[in-house]
Amino acid sequence: MRTSAIAAAAGTLTLALGLTACGADTGNDGELVVGATPTPAGEVLAYIEQNLAKKEGLDLRITEFTDYVTPNTALQEGSLDANLYQHTPYLEDFNKSKKADLVPVTEVYLPPMGVYAKKAKGITDVTDLPQGATVGVPNDTTNEGRALQLLASQGVIGLKKGVGGTATPEDITSNPKKLDIKPLEPAQLPRSLDDLDAAVINNNYALDAKLSPKKDAILLESPKSNPYNNVLAVKKGDENDPRVKKLAKLLTSPEVKKFIEDKYKGSVLPVEAG
Repeated sequence: MRTSAIAAAAGTLTLALGLTACGADTGNDGELVVGATPTPAGEVLAYIEQNLAKKEGLDLRITEFTDYVTPNTALQEGSLDANLYQHTPYLEDFNKSKKADLVPVTEVYLPPMGVYAKKAKGITDVTDLPQGATVGVPNDTTNEGRALQLLASQGVIGLKKGVGGTATPEDITSNPKKLDIKPLEPAQLPRSLDDLDAAVINNNYALDAKLSPKKDAILLESPKSNPYNNVLAVKKGDENDPRVKKLAKLLTSPEVKKFIEDKYKGSVLPVEAG
């Protein structure tokens, strides 16, 4: 069963609605409630629910969220049994900032981050960005650093040595095009493309906006040695829940790998099992 909890990152009332919609079973049998962003996580989980779960004896319920904070808050507070939407650096940053104890169970797929620009602006490569171009980036800690690293990989900005995924605009050491880096809520970036010269957009929000990472991105992350594979996550101590183990097995199965390859055609990359 697939439900929807349309949740914003801010606002107590919205959070309460998201948590109420989940209603997780905290035991080791019965329904497994999994939080996810709609694309691709929600679609991957829906494929499992519709085609594979019954054969494994798994009663799966999917609750969708449209932000990156609420699914972890709900998991930490026990209203979800698991979630799928984030990479490990984001999970670790959430644990640190919120004093949470969430853990990854298994890697599932890589949703490569990309740089996008409106074709009407004539920008087909990141090196085409004009002097003083405004470039939107996600405003959460780990994805902001990830976006800056992606821009730096092509030399359009330079970053302090060793900052890695924690980079912020203050860590920019060279900016030959004098780019105006504008941090925005990740979900807002696709909607802001008309007002920006380019934006570095998380894969799920690009897909939600009907952008094809493989075809539309002017720069796309490489999967080689990429630390940003999305993971199935649970609260510490629930890693051995039999329902979680069943879901982890299905998420890394040949059937799910084929579904991801066929549906996303290179815009989402399955992690190899084993």
